[in-house]
Amino acid sequence: MITGIIVITGIIMIIEPRAFLHLLTWLSPAFPTGAFAYSHGLEWAVAAGDVGDGESLRAWLATLLGDGSGRNDAILLRAAHRASAAPARLDEIAAIGAALAPAAERRAETLAQGAAFAKAAVPWGGPWGGGSVAAPLPIVLGVLAARHGIGEEVAVIGYLHAFAANLISAGVRLIPLGQSAGLVVLAALEADILAIAAESRGQDLDDLGAACFRADIAAMRHETQYTRLFRS
Repeated sequence: MITGIIVITGIIMIIEPRAFLHLLTWLSPAFPTGAFAYSHGLEWAVAAGDVGDGESLRAWLATLLGDGSGRNDAILLRAAHRASAAPARLDEIAAIGAALAPAAERRAETLAQGAAFAKAAVPWGGPWGGGSVAAPLPIVLGVLAARHGIGEEVAVIGYLHAFAANLISAGVRLIPLGQSAGLVVLAALEADILAIAAESRGQDLDDLGAACFRADIAAMRHETQYTRLFRS
């Protein structure tokens, strides 16, 4: 069988072309998770003046990736990938993932996207493998990736890239920022994405935690923001 070989910092990963296509589809902006409707608190940050150009957007997202929900999502995805055949363990991971959300809108965001992903992924063998517990998006993705033989390393890097790309798309609309400037931000975040993926490689649920207070406050303040384009 023809396989694709990906080498990342000395790690050789083999992924079948069909499985690679699955991952590209699941993480595509066209995949119906409703990601376009959420800004992860970025809308309030723009209104408050914390983010107003490409560089401040890059700094905001780099912090989210390294010290906030991006880092936690990478750990949760890996944990779900490893426990993909253990429903009780998946329910535990899902409950922890939901409890990590610092605001009601952030919790609704990740759970709604997780549910939408599981529903849309039915043609690929969804829904996810837990019980009745609602699961955050990275956990559902981790389970499905494991079922299709997609290594956790590839899945984590893909997820973090999609996470950043979705929020850059929100920033392009909110600041506003040109699409070319948005791509500059995405390119600048590649090193951050790879660094977080590498850092999370040997981590587990005991390593969960965040120190991204301004983003957490932004998520809380967004709940009462007077004019809003996004749900979070």
